[in-house]
Parts: sequence; structure tokens; C-alpha cells
Amino acid sequence: MIENSRSEAYAAAGVDITAGYRAVELMKKHIRRTETPGVCSDVGGFGGLFEPDLTGISHPVLVSGTDGVGTKLKIAFLMDKHDTVGIDCVAMCVNDIICCGARPLFFLDYIACGKNVPERIEQIVKGVCEGCVQAGAALIGGETAEMPGFYPADEYDLAGYSTGIVDKARIIDNKTMKKGDVVLALPSSGVHSNGFSLVRRVFDVEHADLRAPVAELGGQSLGEALLTPTRIYVRPVLALLDQVQVKGISHITGGGFYENIPRAIPDGLGAEIDCSSIRILPIFNLIARQGGITERDMFNTFNMGVGMSIVVAPEDAERALAILREQGEDAYCIGRIVESNEKIRII
Repeated sequence: MIENSRSEAYAAAGVDITAGYRAVELMKKHIRRTETPGVCSDVGGFGGLFEPDLTGISHPVLVSGTDGVGTKLKIAFLMDKHDTVGIDCVAMCVNDIICCGARPLFFLDYIACGKNVPERIEQIVKGVCEGCVQAGAALIGGETAEMPGFYPADEYDLAGYSTGIVDKARIIDNKTMKKGDVVLALPSSGVHSNGFSLVRRVFDVEHADLRAPVAELGGQSLGEALLTPTRIYVRPVLALLDQVQVKGISHITGGGFYENIPRAIPDGLGAEIDCSSIRILPIFNLIARQGGITERDMFNTFNMGVGMSIVVAPEDAERALAILREQGEDAYCIGRIVESNEKIRII
């Protein structure tokens, strides 16, 4: 079949159809890891089929999210390491939809490249599949587009899309949020997948030695630290939602604290964040010092060590922290909800 599909004319234009087939064969073993009971189709069809289990859901609502990895990919190119950016791609989508209380069902990816190198595509999809396993979502389809002349031969872009489901009565909104509620933090694993245009400028990554150990990073190289994949919070948050009333969740992405925490807070209220309580990761101190970046700009760009914030009632805070810690999250309190026309204040 592969040889019968080969086009000499298309190959002369820079597109190798057979490389695409080989990439699919290489990725199948990784995709099988993500299969869940709802999967109704094999990879390779025109559409991915999924039959959701609606047991216990009286009024199902679908929640969707889409995102990419952004210029963090430039670090992957420079390090020639491609097996973790797929985790980032999944994380950026599923961490968004869990903010509504939705359980991710499935995921689709899109890879556009200058040259289809099957082994490299396999590594990218391997990461996507690892992210899907962590999120409990099935990879049911995707697309690899070889676009010579549009992308350099050794570069690619990566984006994804996920759909989840939640019972309408359990959608997380901020209607019950009130003064005195507590803001909890789930630690990030690093820079995650935002702010890399600034990161790349600060470190001049195209000319830096990304593989050299950095004392401030505990001997880890700058490249390794920057490629640390985005943490996926789906399982611990779902466990929390089963036992505690959650009043608001924010995924701390581009725009940092100042843009994302207010998105979960109603008018008339604001989040008062205790800066001294935040466990800032060494990578952010390094970025701030190297780039001469002000504290406000750091908190307005990066997650600063907090990948997700969760608002609960004060009487539920200790229980919520215990549940999250049981799920492997070293969660802690960073602030409270106050009456304010200012949606966030870092003190």
C-alpha cells in the first residue's frame, strides 16, 4: 500500500507520502497506551469516534479546549529533544477544561513540519500519548502536515484539541464565592509553556550553552530546566471535586497571576495573594535576575511556581489540602478572597 501510494512528483516537491505512513506505524504502539473504553475507531480514519459513558450524568455538557506549545518548541529544536513537548500540548488543553470541572475524554493533535522525519514525529507523539495517559484521555486522531518551504526542514509546530464532559449541575462557576474564601496553590513543574518569547530573549538561547550545568538550578542544565513538561492537574482536581465544593479554578498560563486568577472571580470580589507564601522556583529567580525583570512583570508573565489556583471555603481548606496531597500535589495556601473592585492584589 505504501509503495503504491508514492508520488514521484510530490516527492520532488519535498513531500514524502511514505514517510507519513511510516510515522503512523511508529506511533501506534504509543497511541494504544491511551485507549479508554469509549474509543470506537482506529487511528487512520477520517474521523476519531468516541462513545462517552454517561452513567451518573443527568445533563451532560461538553467542554472543549485547544492550544499549542508556542515558542518553547525552539528549545526542543536546539536541544534536539522532542519527547516531552507533546505532554505540554496535552496539558495546555486539559488543564483549561478541568477548570470547568470537566473530565477529559479525548484528544487530537496537529503537527506541521518542514520535513516528515518519522522517528522525530514518533517522539513528538510519544509525548502526546504520555500526556493523554496522565490526563485519562484517549488520543483518537490527529494530523501530520509536511509543508516544505513553509517550515524549515528541522522545525515543526504542534497544537492540540481536547473535549471533556461534565454534568451541568457540577459545572464550576464563581456564584458561591464570597469574602473569606481561601486560595490554594498547586505547584508548577517550571516555566510550563508560556512566556518563552521572553525567556528566549533573556537567555539568548540561540547562542547559549543550553547543556551546561547551572548551579542555581541544582546542577540541571538550562535546556533541561526549560524543557521540563507542563504539569497535568486533571486527576488530583477530579479527586478533589468528588469530595469538596470548589468555588473557582484558574490555570496559570500566559499573563501569569494578574490575568488568570481574576478569570475565576466575580465582580465585587478580589484575590489577595501573599507574595511571601509563594514557593518561587529557582528558574524564575534566574530569569528575573538575568533579564532585569521587575517583580510585577514576572507575576504578569509567568506562573512563578504556581500552575493552578483553587478557591474553597475556609472550613474546607484543610480537607482540600489533604486530598490534594494524597494525590501527590504539595498544595498550600497563598491567599484569600476579599471585597474589592481590584480583581487581584499581590501583597
